[in-house]
Amino acid sequence: MLTLLHLLSAVSLLVWGTHIVRTGIMRVYGSDLRRVLSRSVERKPLAFVAGIGVTALVQSSNATALLVTSFVAQGLVALSPALVIMLGADVGTALMARVLTFDLSWLSPLLIFAGVTFFLSRKQTRLGQMGRVAIGLGLILLALELIVSAATPITQASGVKVLFSSLTGDTLLDALTGAIFAIVSYSSLAAVLLTATLTATGVISLKVSLCLVIGANFGSGLLAMINASKQNAAGRRVALGSLLFKLVGCVVVLPFVGLLAEQMERLPVADEELVIYFHMFYNLVRCLVMIPLAGPMARLCQTMLADIPEEDPRLSPRYLDISALDTPSLALANAARETLRMGDVVEHMLVLNREVMHGKFAQEREVRRLDDDVDVLYTAIKLYLAQMQKEDLGEADSRRWAEIIEMALNLEQAGDIIERMTGDIAAKSHAVQRAFSPAGMEELDTLHERLVGNLRLSLSVFLSSDITSAKRLRRSKHRFRILDRRYAHAHVDRLHQQNVQSIETSSLHLGLLGDMKRLNSLFCTVAYNVLDQDERDDDRMADEAI
Repeated sequence: MLTLLHLLSAVSLLVWGTHIVRTGIMRVYGSDLRRVLSRSVERKPLAFVAGIGVTALVQSSNATALLVTSFVAQGLVALSPALVIMLGADVGTALMARVLTFDLSWLSPLLIFAGVTFFLSRKQTRLGQMGRVAIGLGLILLALELIVSAATPITQASGVKVLFSSLTGDTLLDALTGAIFAIVSYSSLAAVLLTATLTATGVISLKVSLCLVIGANFGSGLLAMINASKQNAAGRRVALGSLLFKLVGCVVVLPFVGLLAEQMERLPVADEELVIYFHMFYNLVRCLVMIPLAGPMARLCQTMLADIPEEDPRLSPRYLDISALDTPSLALANAARETLRMGDVVEHMLVLNREVMHGKFAQEREVRRLDDDVDVLYTAIKLYLAQMQKEDLGEADSRRWAEIIEMALNLEQAGDIIERMTGDIAAKSHAVQRAFSPAGMEELDTLHERLVGNLRLSLSVFLSSDITSAKRLRRSKHRFRILDRRYAHAHVDRLHQQNVQSIETSSLHLGLLGDMKRLNSLFCTVAYNVLDQDERDDDRMADEAI
């Protein structure tokens, strides 16, 4: 039992090392890798090579699949070149399996030591993140050694030999077992390396090993389908096309596995090396043959997965790309874009609120619906940012993370206030057929226009962090408060003059003035964040000069 736990922990360490390398590379070069993938779609050979290169860097074809499906889901990349990139990713992961089987035992402790040193001393820098990558590579090499040492005594047990003897002779069962290996270990790389180890100890024959490798490749396609299940139809088509390509490879090669095994056994190469070479050349030949078929496969996938029109596209976020979470700068940019979209919805609510003030009470229902949209977007932004590891963020990214959360929260609160304002206007004006006085309506319209202007300016400051715009927004806030106070006094003067309309709508009018002042404060908070940061930067520069 202890030996089995050692094997399972070694496989887990391999998967974890791969994860660390992927996240480290994405945090340092994530935006560059995305740019390479998005710009390599014009020519199939370039897209194929880009898939190989990116997968070799991130040590995971699943990571490349996640990137590509997100691109296609957002309409940034067409389906046909995306499938070519996925074919390149399959070759890339096969090449890395060959590299990782070399005797690099001396390199593992060196990478781990150097990686930990750089990561702990300069965690928030690019060099620190490269230390993270070095740690991951060292863990991968260490895990491979542990897998070999842990699997050797296990494979000598009589019960294990009996278990694996059941895999001989049934090609489909062997391939299915390989697929299960890949899914359980969350890596076709781990499944292939484990298969090579079992072959080296003589537990399974070469024929069974080849079936397991083919099945592991198919299992990686199933993993991509599972990961893409939450994408829209366009994103899922990428995973489906990659899976169908791998299924075609299985169907074509599996009937000839016995013949291939007989021919390969005659080669003067160790069995475990034969498994790795077969994995590499199987993917290379399969993918090269499939490249010309990317177009027809794309059309087939579009037929099998038709687009489902959304009843209301505003109810779901558009820019919160999960695959960008490993690249903090990109993830924060996505969250900022979604927050700006949230601001557009709030602005629309303000416009409808003004229409309700002018007697179009039917718009109240639309305002309520838009507030629900604001709540949905706020929740999505909050949960998206919560998935980011704050301890791995640099100072600037941590500050931006807090700014986005605060801006989204302010907009969500503003939406609630606007909904309540609109409901009060409809309830207190429409029900008893009361209207604001002409002077009062003019004052409310003036404040409304200034409120919309301040909202637009606050979104601009949020996006650009421009100091001049922030100072302008701060001045606009003070002018709004002065104007709001002046209009409140003017309303009281009309009450002294016994203005009937002002008397009838007094509580509603004063309530709206208070709500507008609160809205203005929420919109203008971003100006103080930018100006405070500018003052802190000036103080730091002054201290450094001293």
